[in-house]
Amino acid sequence: MPSVSWTSPGLILLLGTVGLACSSDDGDGASAAPFDGTTPTPGPTNGGASGAGGSSIGIQGTPEQNPIGAPLAPGIGVPSNNGIGGAPPDSDDDVAPGNMDEPVLENVLVFSHTVGYRHDAIGPGIEAIRQLGTQSGFVVVATEEPAQFVDATLAGFDAVLFLNTSMDVLDEAQQGAFQRYIQAGGGWVGVHAASDTEYGWPWYGQLIGGNAWFKSHSAIQTVTVSVETAGHASTEHLPASLQLEDEWYNFQANPRTAVTVLLTLDESSYSPGVDAMGDHPIAWFHEFDGGRAWYTALGHRQELYQNPVFTQHLLGGIRWAAGVAP
Repeated sequence: MPSVSWTSPGLILLLGTVGLACSSDDGDGASAAPFDGTTPTPGPTNGGASGAGGSSIGIQGTPEQNPIGAPLAPGIGVPSNNGIGGAPPDSDDDVAPGNMDEPVLENVLVFSHTVGYRHDAIGPGIEAIRQLGTQSGFVVVATEEPAQFVDATLAGFDAVLFLNTSMDVLDEAQQGAFQRYIQAGGGWVGVHAASDTEYGWPWYGQLIGGNAWFKSHSAIQTVTVSVETAGHASTEHLPASLQLEDEWYNFQANPRTAVTVLLTLDESSYSPGVDAMGDHPIAWFHEFDGGRAWYTALGHRQELYQNPVFTQHLLGGIRWAAGVAP
């Protein structure tokens, strides 16, 4: 078992270290109901990350580029423990009081385990989410340990956020626990490479939305992003269109028929590559299998995690997934 140390919110809870494969048999409760989904969609075949058996799948194209723009502000750099930490889910002392008749966002689990490509934005991302928690009155627990995916642990969180996960991060028992969590009304937030995860699990493809797994990405470019759904908690702070610099994903399927699209890319404003989609959703949300799922493909570059345009987008997604924002 990993060592555990508790601190107050905003300090560190060490949950464990990362392995390159998840083999834990932890899990409890009855098996999740079978998902009558589509045949598993294979991952990309020309990527730069290797999955099981050495097949080349996952993040593809140009290698990870160095951060672009100004250096990270003080306090946003990669923590010495790569961001693994938080406070226990039952630490309510520092959570801002609210109306007891209304749902309150209290506890968020940030999961950043990687088996394939590992983004250097994970540490800054965890730190940014911890700051959002401090500012908004919710506790953030960060882990890279798949063994945390058991029924009793997941039940303590209002939302589970997959932060740049990659490849097969959960075993069968852990998948079952996570599926039951969503079926019980839980919320999922997926950031960037969360769509480069669990290609062989049909239920997860539907959780992302319409099997919109990652297919390829362009070079880092500044593009025109259009707001399609302006009244959502994750877009209400945005103008009708804006310019953003990031790495932009193309997907194996267009999720539009299965989700409500939040943001789209104007492909005439950049070079999307050979997998250009035409209609190009880049962030969306939907209710699924009893719970809520919100996904954004933004979040490759470290600098975005100090940009309020992106962090407020992310906070709105967390709040919606947790059921505390319409």
